[in-house]
Amino acid sequence: MGGQVSAEADAEIEGERKWVFISHDPLSLDELMKMVSDPACGAITTFSGTTRDNFEGKKAYEPMALKEMDRILQEVLEGACGKGVRRVACAHRLGVVPLAEASVLIAVASEHRPEGFAACRYIIDTLKAKVPIWKKEIYADGETWKANKEWDPTHS
Repeated sequence: MGGQVSAEADAEIEGERKWVFISHDPLSLDELMKMVSDPACGAITTFSGTTRDNFEGKKAYEPMALKEMDRILQEVLEGACGKGVRRVACAHRLGVVPLAEASVLIAVASEHRPEGFAACRYIIDTLKAKVPIWKKEIYADGETWKANKEWDPTHS
């Protein structure tokens, strides 16, 4: 993604249909869209989660995060959001992510838009619930480490 990918898991199912990445470099929505582009699809739906300026020493365990991200994308390809999703990609950025830059990107190619929107929502909601991605938030008055508030350790 725009530079060296620190960890990547690709699975081949009827050719390349899904990609998951964890990177310390800036993420590129254009690159993800090119990966999932499919002439049999009428929609490419995307989600971009960015760093914000407000919100009410642990590191992400990359191999586990990649495995879980890959599993989530596989569920989508197997019909968790309906038929017609043909290609999916998800990338998560580690390290310092400046304000307004993407920390997570999702791209879904589907035959029709309803499945694409459902898949994007399913991927981000399931990712936040199942993958314990810790982040250090830095504010004007201090800093704190926190997990996704949606994360449930019983899902891992």
